[in-house]
Amino acid sequence: MSVTLLSILSGITGMFGWGLYDFLGGVFAKQIGPYKSFFWSQLAGFASMLVLALITAPSVNIPLTAALLFPVAAILYSAGYLFFFKGFEIGNVSIVAATMNLWAVFTMTFAFIFMRQRLTTIQTLGVLMILAGVTLASLNWSEIRERKFQLSAGVREAIAGAFFFGIYWNVSEVIVEEVGWLVSTTLIKFGIVVFMILFSALSKREMGLKGITSKTILLMFIMGAIEAGAVAAVNYGLGIGDAILITPIASALSIVTILLAIIFLKDKITRIQAAGVATAIIGIVITGF
Repeated sequence: MSVTLLSILSGITGMFGWGLYDFLGGVFAKQIGPYKSFFWSQLAGFASMLVLALITAPSVNIPLTAALLFPVAAILYSAGYLFFFKGFEIGNVSIVAATMNLWAVFTMTFAFIFMRQRLTTIQTLGVLMILAGVTLASLNWSEIRERKFQLSAGVREAIAGAFFFGIYWNVSEVIVEEVGWLVSTTLIKFGIVVFMILFSALSKREMGLKGITSKTILLMFIMGAIEAGAVAAVNYGLGIGDAILITPIASALSIVTILLAIIFLKDKITRIQAAGVATAIIGIVITGF
């Protein structure tokens, strides 16, 4: 199987895994808050990767560069998803999910500038379509008609999350090329759990599961395992391919998230916002060519 095909398949796996994770994350962020939802799902993801690592026993040889980048990657990923989940908590899941697509643009931009990876002409067109689509999807058009400029609720948080998440994937690519996809995924997940424990202690935020139903707890652990699998798949792709190709395909996760939100949460979006979502999705697909 060619490297290009494997890269595309890893991106598609990430798309479906993250799409489901973000949908469930949006549901639980509204029910129990973004911090508990993120912490416990990431703990489940770390446990899943640790079990897999113990079974397969990969060789562990961590160069100094990778060792220094592990905590950076953990902080970037945590910051990105905390902003995403906060956006889900206060905003419309469909609109926030569409805005999150910006992370692929950030990743591709950093890959172009700092890692000297290059886009084709059609991929550049796709990036411009993503930007245009996100703009259409994220604005509160009823307010604009009344001459009041206002972003939809949760969009600011989603943009901030996309920025951190976008940088993360460039850092992750460097780590994966040094230590492999499984070791990389497992140790970054461990770093995320440690970061969230410190975050909880310093911010005095309660992370306990008291009052949360067993069904919700089970679903959080399942979604954490699914998300870890998506990360592992994309990391595998980064180890053999380039972030500038894989990440825009994976960022099509909004297709899955938005469809689930419309079907199960009955989310409503305007025609203009729907056109923006469609434009962003088409742009993401185009960047895969």
